[in-house]
Amino acid sequence: MADQIQFELVSPERLLLSEPVEMVVVPGVEGDFGVLPGHAPLVSTVRPGVIAVFEGGKVVQRIFVARGFAEVTAERCTVLAEQATPVADIDRAATEGEIRDAREDLGEAKDDAERARLESRIAAAEAKLAALDNPVY
Repeated sequence: MADQIQFELVSPERLLLSEPVEMVVVPGVEGDFGVLPGHAPLVSTVRPGVIAVFEGGKVVQRIFVARGFAEVTAERCTVLAEQATPVADIDRAATEGEIRDAREDLGEAKDDAERARLESRIAAAEAKLAALDNPVY
């Protein structure tokens, strides 16, 4: 397993993925970062975006995550995500409706906390659409 790293993706509901992979690319708040075996230890906040799992030099899985944390060691990459959905399972119409609804609610927000929550929801939904429209890998 020296040529692979153990990747685990965990959501609040369950362990979504736990397998050795060639490489994983995670959407960190300071930019995407790739994790290979022997990676330096790292803890990062995860922004809404796509985790790309590589095998055989190509992407074999694309999973949208809406915020979370990543912990990396030389042998393992663990992502704790608030929400995780395979990109292929994203419903464009539902996501566009979510954005419309959140923007309407934003206009009626009563305080800064509610505005921030709605803006975060909009940003995550827009990132979902970007994952559908702009595959990076």
